[in-house]
Amino acid sequence: MEEPLAALWRQRHPSVPPLAHTFRTRFADRWVRYHSLPESKRYAESEEEYAVVLDRYNTALDELFAGQDVYVVTTEWSVTPDGPAGRPSPRRELHPGGVHWWTDADVSDPDPEFHTYTRLYVDRRPWRRGRADALLRAVADEQIVDVFFTDTGLRRIHCPYDGGADLILTGSAERDEFLERHSAWLSDYRSGR
Repeated sequence: MEEPLAALWRQRHPSVPPLAHTFRTRFADRWVRYHSLPESKRYAESEEEYAVVLDRYNTALDELFAGQDVYVVTTEWSVTPDGPAGRPSPRRELHPGGVHWWTDADVSDPDPEFHTYTRLYVDRRPWRRGRADALLRAVADEQIVDVFFTDTGLRRIHCPYDGGADLILTGSAERDEFLERHSAWLSDYRSGR
C-alpha cells in the first residue's frame, strides 16, 4: 500500500507533501475551517462538550466519506530518519494498524542538530461514524497532532485539530456548500474561514 499510495499522492499533489499543517495554505482555494465547540471554545471541559466535539467531527466526516473507504494518517517526529519519536504520543495505541507510509525530512538548517523527520503512518478502513472516536478525542485534547482522513482518491481531506478541523474539498463550490450548511460552526474571523 505504501508505495502506490505515495505515487498517487505525488500524482494528485505534485508540489505538496502530505503534511496536515501545510494544507491550509497549499490548498487555500478549497480550504474551510470549522470549530468543534460553540463560540470557538478550544477545549472540551465536560462529557457534554466532548459529545459536541465528536458529533461535529463525525458529521463532517460522514458528509465527506459516508459509504467509502478512507485512509487514516497519523504522524510522529524524530531527529533522525528512523529514531524514536521526539515527543511522547499515543499514536501506536490509537492507530495500531498504521504502517509507515512517508517520511518528510526537514534538513534545511545547516546545523544537523535542528534537522527533523516527520514520519506518516496510514491504514485503510471503511468509514463508520464513531469508529475513530478515541483518535478524534485524543486530537481534541492535543495528545496527537497532524492527523488526517482522506478518501482513497486523495481528493477530500479532513484534518482535525484541537479546536476544530481543516477541510480540503474538491473545489470552491463544495467548499461554499459546506460553509453555508455549517455556518454556525465557523469563526467570525474572515467570514468564517
